[in-house]
Amino acid sequence: MKEVTIDARGVHYKVLNFMIEEAIENGAEKIILRNVNGQRFILDGVNKDIEMEIHGTAGDDLAAFMNGPRVTVYGNAQDGVGNTMNSGLVVIHGDARDIVGHSMRGGRIFVKGDVGYRVGIHMKQYEDNFPIVVVGGTAMDFLGEYMAGGVILVLNQSGQPFTGDWVATGIHGGVVYIRGEVPETNLGIGAKIAPMEEEDVKRVGELCREFTGYFGGDPETLMDGAYTKIVPISHRPYGKMYTDD
Repeated sequence: MKEVTIDARGVHYKVLNFMIEEAIENGAEKIILRNVNGQRFILDGVNKDIEMEIHGTAGDDLAAFMNGPRVTVYGNAQDGVGNTMNSGLVVIHGDARDIVGHSMRGGRIFVKGDVGYRVGIHMKQYEDNFPIVVVGGTAMDFLGEYMAGGVILVLNQSGQPFTGDWVATGIHGGVVYIRGEVPETNLGIGAKIAPMEEEDVKRVGELCREFTGYFGGDPETLMDGAYTKIVPISHRPYGKMYTDD
């Protein structure tokens, strides 16, 4: 495997992304970025089967429009991880901020810690291609807003009550799982709580095992206790606003 290491200390984000593009064109199969400090747009639109390690804090829109690469962040990430991502894997050994998975169409994002607001907004799927976002900690308001497909799983490992408001506002596809009890008063318009079925338990178990494979821990512990399943009331939550019915 051809491996390239790039020191990003003090490097402007445009220059850094040019260096990454040049390394890929020269046949790099694995790229290690050190001393990353908020540089944005890393791996945006890259359509190659490569691996990347990011040491530091990744800036906005990491892996946006990405097709295929596998990215591991040893640190935190800012807003917009996986924005309109098509395929690939992002594993973050820290926290991520707002709009993680915005309009994501495929691939998987795993965050060890917490995430911010509007995570999974406009996530969607096409046939068997669907996105997955798994969060080890908790999430803030408007989780799964306008979600049209895919899976969001919040493991809430702190054990504290989930406090995010307006969960799944306008959801019309996909499913949100949150470990622990979520009061119906925390749900947004168009969302409802549904019973966990055998298929849901199996799916959550598989994702818990994948999560602990990246970050350590016991998947059986994560399966202890109840999960709240949140789904759409309708596939057209705002349909009545545009018809006379």
